[in-house]
Amino acid sequence: ELSSLSAVERISLAWEKFGASLVLSTSFGLQSGVMLDLTLRVSDEIPVIFVDTGYSFPETYQYANQLQEKLSFKARFYSAKMSPAYQEETFGKLWEQGKEGMKKYNFINKKEPMERALHELGAKAWLSGLRRAQSSDRGKRPFIEKQDNVIKIYPILDWDDRKTYKYLPDNKIPYHPLEGMGYESLGDHHSTVKYDASKSAEESRHGGHGRECGLHLDLPEGLDFSV
Repeated sequence: ELSSLSAVERISLAWEKFGASLVLSTSFGLQSGVMLDLTLRVSDEIPVIFVDTGYSFPETYQYANQLQEKLSFKARFYSAKMSPAYQEETFGKLWEQGKEGMKKYNFINKKEPMERALHELGAKAWLSGLRRAQSSDRGKRPFIEKQDNVIKIYPILDWDDRKTYKYLPDNKIPYHPLEGMGYESLGDHHSTVKYDASKSAEESRHGGHGRECGLHLDLPEGLDFSV
């Protein structure tokens, strides 16, 4: 059913189905204005969650303020229970400690704050701007799936890069300040590198350990992520 609908229709259907228990996550990244604008067209009552690691590019925080003013909404900011400085003192720079270090970093700074947000907001469904064209990790994702105990819906999953890129100027939404500066996507400044034609999208994020940050993955059980 979702595959035959437009992005706005997919969001509208989710709003009709889940109402106050529907949320939207945003990274305030290069293409975040698309999902924010589409969702706010349906309802300005859908909470917008931003998981702030404290390590985003300064331009990302600037863009967060710009989009909130432009689209007249206030995001709900959630962060780790430990400050970035205290984490570094306690664990060192986890993003420099290989795949396991990155998993722990993602759990502390992204997975746990997002789960806390979902719990506090009573979310049963979660809108996200993942697209199949972004990476091989996302190439086979369905329009709707279950992660933990929450239904996830991807309204622009089938959009290609050109359609996504053109949506912003076509709808008078500003580009991210780092648009056109060589980044395939944006995450934390310490583990995001500029586009390299010899490498995959997965290698440009999270120290080369994959596109997904933990926010959109069920992390393996049995790992010691205690803080």
